[in-house]
Amino acid sequence: MLQLERIESLGDSVVAGQPREFVNEPLTDFSKAENTAAFRAALRQVEAELGKTYPLIIGGERVQTAHTFDSINPANPQQVVGVLASADVELAQRAVEQANQRFKTWQYTTAEERAGYLFRAAELMRQRKHLFSAWMVYEVGKNWPEADADTAEAIDFMEFYAREALRLGGEQPLTRIPTEHNQLRYIPLGVGAIIPPWNFPLAIMVGLTTSALVAGNTVILKPASTSPVIAAQFVNLLLEAGLPADVVNFLPGPGGAMGDALVQHPLTRFISFTGSKEVGLRINQLAATHQPGQVWVKRAILEMGGKDCIVVDETADLEAAANAIVASAFGFQGQKCSAGSRAILVDQIYDAVLSKVVEKTKSLQTGPTYQQNPDLGPVVDEKAFKKISEYIEIGKREGKLETGGVGERPNNGYFIQPTIFSGVERQARIAQEEIFGPVLAVIRANDFEDALAVANGTEYGLTGSLFTSSRERMEHAAHEFNVGNLYFNRKCTGAYVGVHPFGGFNMSGTDSKAGGRDYLLLFTQAKLISEKLS
Repeated sequence: MLQLERIESLGDSVVAGQPREFVNEPLTDFSKAENTAAFRAALRQVEAELGKTYPLIIGGERVQTAHTFDSINPANPQQVVGVLASADVELAQRAVEQANQRFKTWQYTTAEERAGYLFRAAELMRQRKHLFSAWMVYEVGKNWPEADADTAEAIDFMEFYAREALRLGGEQPLTRIPTEHNQLRYIPLGVGAIIPPWNFPLAIMVGLTTSALVAGNTVILKPASTSPVIAAQFVNLLLEAGLPADVVNFLPGPGGAMGDALVQHPLTRFISFTGSKEVGLRINQLAATHQPGQVWVKRAILEMGGKDCIVVDETADLEAAANAIVASAFGFQGQKCSAGSRAILVDQIYDAVLSKVVEKTKSLQTGPTYQQNPDLGPVVDEKAFKKISEYIEIGKREGKLETGGVGERPNNGYFIQPTIFSGVERQARIAQEEIFGPVLAVIRANDFEDALAVANGTEYGLTGSLFTSSRERMEHAAHEFNVGNLYFNRKCTGAYVGVHPFGGFNMSGTDSKAGGRDYLLLFTQAKLISEKLS
């Protein structure tokens, strides 16, 4: 048993049997030569491991399949990152049944034991931080700081959720009466289908997986088909940390029929998903349909993207606003649900801010992130490349192309230059639809109130930022800017675990607030136990 008080090798996580206060994992300073050298060494180590085969894991058993698929480097599509066994409907059903069988005992493990596995896994990842980041450089094209931040966030999720499990596993506050002894316990739900995205292939995948298992559930992890190797590396890390091999099932494969089978199975208790609106709505619909033999209402925890924006008024620091717009729009090639794909500028400062944003964007460098550390790498795959390219053509009809486009494509990689369209109408397609690429629509508003109306004028409500020096306008926006994560005078990306609980409104999902103190409750149910005293 991996009891918390017995763990002596967890670095900074635990002291004298008790967890330290949670602190976010520091980011790597790549201006230091020793850090750059260490990262290049990690890239070389990962390069030596490219092309390996990764089996499924079902009920603790490694399963090879006749059908496989390749994960490729989007900066060099001829380079295979890994070869994955591919699950099908029959194997998905088997995984759910195996997970349900294991849940019968796993649910009774203590919060201390479950938290111990996460503390140990976090420490192991901390020791190999650059290796995990290097896998992301190769598999999804992140540049070094973006990959490093992703790994740091994954460590944060494990550290934070381990502490939350201990908190929820302890005595809960109740109003006491002298005639009864009452307890409130948070107990796990059952089998969870974990369906993470590729854009934060480590952080979100780790967060979705470990939050569920540390709450006492067993899970089936179905990684995104463009980032399955990173998920396989993490599952192996959990096993190295001592987690029983049959608690997490690893099930890469196509998201259609196999994914539907996971969601629809009557033994599936909950689905934890991050991805597109269309897929999220389908999961919600399937989960809501009662299946023969199903004895519960399934939970669907959904985070589905956004059409996020930065609003700038005439009182703002325009230089800071321009820097934030560029960082929010083009960080990781705009492939973030929180990406600031709209800049909404009031009329008085529109031209000045637009000029600054265009100038700063033109200085950004795009290239293969496994060879160097440019500002932007490739978009994730050919499908994304084609979709974004189509939106750029639409943008040419809906606004003025200030800079960007497809440009050069070394090794036929999926490179798209950071692209800006000005003069975009608020109802234009590139102002309303989630592009998920490095495309920024710049919209003119009459004044602050009009800008706020434009900001709220989409079906999404995930993140937003307001640049202003007016305290009155901040207070007004706090009430009326309809997003789950609202920021003042900073970029609209970059939520920190424990600091900025993350999730959005409307078609951005169920506002689950990942990395917050409410999150683990989604994977538990509360049971009140009352004993009358004699």
